[in-house]
Amino acid sequence: MPDDITITIDGVEVKTQPGKMIIQSAMDAGMYIPYLCYYPGMKPYGACRLCVVKAESPGPDGDYRALPGSPASCTTPVADGMRVITNSDEIVELRRGIMDLLISEHPHGCLTCHRVELCGPSDICLRHVTVNDRCLTCPKNERCELKDTVRFLEMDMDSSLSYKNRHLPMAVSDPFWEMDMNLCIVCARCVRVCDEVRGDSALTLIERSDRVLIGTSQGTSLLESGCEFCGACIDVCPTGALVERKYKWDKAVKTVNTICPHCPVGCEIRLEVDKRNRIIRSTPDVESPANRGQFCFKGKFGLDFVNNTRDRLKKPMVRRDGELQEASWPDALDEVAQQLAQHKGSGYALLASPRGTNEDNYVAQKFARAVMNSNNVDVSSNIRPELTRPLADLLGRQAATNPIWDLEQSASIMVVSSNMTEEQNVLAVPIKKAIKAGASLVVIDQRETELARHASLWLRPSPGTEASLIGGMLRVIVDESLDDHEFLAANCEGVDTLRNNLWSFDLLKVERITGVPQAQIQAAARQFAGGSTGAILYALETLPRELREGCVQALVNLALVTGNIGKPSTGLYPLFLGANEQGSKDVGCSPDYLPGYRPVNDDQRRGRFETAWGVTLPAEPGLSVNDITEAVREGSIKALHLIGNSPNYTNGELGDLLEAAKGLDFLVVQDEFPSELTELADVVLPSMAFANKQGTYTNLERRVQLLRPTVGAKGDEEADWRILCQIARRMGAQGFDFESPEEILDEFNNLWQAYGGITFERLESGGLQWPCAAIDMVDTPVLYATGFANRKAKLTPMELSEPPAHQSDTHPFILARGRVLNQAEHEMAIESVDGRYQVRRDDIIEMTAEDAASANVADGDWVDVTFEGGSIRGMLKTTGVQKGVISVTTLFGQLILDLEASDSPDVMLKVPGLPLVAASIAKVPAEVAAD
Repeated sequence: MPDDITITIDGVEVKTQPGKMIIQSAMDAGMYIPYLCYYPGMKPYGACRLCVVKAESPGPDGDYRALPGSPASCTTPVADGMRVITNSDEIVELRRGIMDLLISEHPHGCLTCHRVELCGPSDICLRHVTVNDRCLTCPKNERCELKDTVRFLEMDMDSSLSYKNRHLPMAVSDPFWEMDMNLCIVCARCVRVCDEVRGDSALTLIERSDRVLIGTSQGTSLLESGCEFCGACIDVCPTGALVERKYKWDKAVKTVNTICPHCPVGCEIRLEVDKRNRIIRSTPDVESPANRGQFCFKGKFGLDFVNNTRDRLKKPMVRRDGELQEASWPDALDEVAQQLAQHKGSGYALLASPRGTNEDNYVAQKFARAVMNSNNVDVSSNIRPELTRPLADLLGRQAATNPIWDLEQSASIMVVSSNMTEEQNVLAVPIKKAIKAGASLVVIDQRETELARHASLWLRPSPGTEASLIGGMLRVIVDESLDDHEFLAANCEGVDTLRNNLWSFDLLKVERITGVPQAQIQAAARQFAGGSTGAILYALETLPRELREGCVQALVNLALVTGNIGKPSTGLYPLFLGANEQGSKDVGCSPDYLPGYRPVNDDQRRGRFETAWGVTLPAEPGLSVNDITEAVREGSIKALHLIGNSPNYTNGELGDLLEAAKGLDFLVVQDEFPSELTELADVVLPSMAFANKQGTYTNLERRVQLLRPTVGAKGDEEADWRILCQIARRMGAQGFDFESPEEILDEFNNLWQAYGGITFERLESGGLQWPCAAIDMVDTPVLYATGFANRKAKLTPMELSEPPAHQSDTHPFILARGRVLNQAEHEMAIESVDGRYQVRRDDIIEMTAEDAASANVADGDWVDVTFEGGSIRGMLKTTGVQKGVISVTTLFGQLILDLEASDSPDVMLKVPGLPLVAASIAKVPAEVAAD
């Protein structure tokens, strides 16, 4: 970092950094300069000119020279010794004149009125200002930056400029938001945040009748212009021009900072609550280190489930005479305790919720082990445990190595099998910013995802051959001496063995096995290894279970061989799904991991381990979430305890759990809403939503953050940890007398040193990244920066293997479904139906010419692609690149339309993923195709 410099603002000395703009230096020092077009995190723009100042800088001879005119402080960089005046009479009058110009095209009957504080929404205006020109009819009244700035400038009621209303119709046909260009001051914040920060360019400046306005960059709708519906444009808009459609007229009485429950990025959000105990708006916290003021469609428009009182489970229910009937809490808890007492041991399994707090899920795993004597405990979202499990053995910690926003400075990035735009949306923001700054991006995926369209190289290997592809890259890196010799020698074991293994990865063989041309393998290796810093992000969404661990081992090898571990802007990022999946694993809510245990070695109990609570358990791991359905079907699991709903219960990831659950002796479900599983349950217990809870979440970068209660309970629901404690006490268990989440975290902190210095009190001032071993110690943004804790990192031997055989008589192909924000090259139409836009678009289905011939279809045919659970009709193009794979790419806009139209009480919980599936293809009969 450059040395600080000193400037003077209104006579006050301020320390700042070279390169900063005057306005940001003033804001850092707690000083206010009026502005409307400036926004932290975006480039200087200088459109509104409200932030004008007087400034002078010392010349080479030491004499001060005034900067020409009255420069905008948002575009003027500071210089050492600079003197700035922000509030002279001349400057104030100049700002008032500028504001006069701005509001001459904006309704301002109330903006400049001295009675505005006295007016109510039903009062008659004594100045006879028309209704449409009053602030009281603006959805952003009392949260409008323009209004606040006018008040700060103390504008006169009368202006020499005449007001010109644009009389433009409102745009209300797109999902979730509305746009009123009559309220726009053309600050271009929305356009700039979409382009500069989000990397999307869905909005642009347009000209209509000699007026500059805001519009879509392509077509007439956001559905066709590449919008990801993150809401960033709404959040930065200083007026009521852009607003959320729902609750837009409602006024907040309080705002609470908490954590979004939808994905593992862990966005810190500000929830606005009205007097009716409803969440009416969510905005990202611009000061949050996890998301830096960014958001996604799930967090922006997917939190209304908290307000759903109609469908909410409000009372416990117990099955009597074959029907679920309302019961009191004592009766329901007694029934659960009585039934579970008959199923202690390996016949019991508990699946916790990824929305559960660390405290909820610590108690859940403690209940399973200490009360039920079972290691069968997991999180329902943990369907790919191989993402993190190898990291513990090879590196030391089963977690991501670096902070999210380190990616912004990465020189080379690799993304493997991840639909990040939908699953971990904000994580893609620093990646796209890095690409704009010159970073290279390699995407390995059979599907066309949004990041694939940003990639410098998009590699589409034959399904299941990703590890072989990475091995080929390693061969190129070693052959061309692109590896980090010093890092390997100092920090890694198994170097020679790996080098010898790589001889088998002849690039011609790798090309034959993976289907990726040799030149592309070489280019990808050189791009990744050639950057000064490289990061790897992987979800392995398209890999079968048996191949994931080998792929992760290969990725660890790649990171180590290139020296991309232990430094800023490098590292490995496992992309799991659950909001608190990392924290749940940390606290032991996992079948194969428990902090604070010790092996028992005496002859009588050999092969077991003793927990910190004095309970002895079998040493072998319990069943993972992936094994539960089969265990229930076989009858080895007799009692199942489910906490929270999960898309994996019904989307096929766990098989047919619903059918298997019908054979259980006892099923207890703790949840917020009725579901297919609550209908089968013997006891249903109403759980609190995330907005009712207090506790902590740990995001994918190991950042522990506070979850704060935002609204009151809607019924008789209870916190999950408290429910479990009450059941445990009824079963005679000790150690479940917790009175608060703080007590639970304190117990866990004493078990695992990595959380030892993390307390609720410390978290009040911001999140902490573990390990943070003591109260007086700082946290650890980058793992392994000082080495690998008295050991060396392990390189894993690799073998070149043939692709897995795909065997299906009825579905001989693999369908790779992609989804992108925009496909300008494909024809589409936007139609208005009942005042709402709808997408009309024919899908393009791709496969190789060889595969088409074998399936008796030809280029240009209309075909049906059929797979388990659905079908797709489209026009065939024989432009596929991978034998045996059918590809189709749909629009994200259609997904958004489907979500808005859904009647699900918690719609964002079940956003459909994009797994590879077995499929068949057949030509549509000519008479049907003609229709």
